[in-house]
Amino acid sequence: MAKVKITQIKSVIGHPERQRRTLRSLGIKRMHQTVEVEGTPQVLGMIAKVRHLIRVE
Repeated sequence: MAKVKITQIKSVIGHPERQRRTLRSLGIKRMHQTVEVEGTPQVLGMIAKVRHLIRVE
């Protein structure tokens, strides 16, 4: 699987708890933090749910 870089670019304040938990499960804890994860179907599904809060490279 290919690696995917994810960076949080928008705050989770005012967004549903489910989206906050999705970011935490991706390994993102704070703004402008970048993590590198495997591009599995499960991870790609999580990315799709919070696409408006992150930048994907």
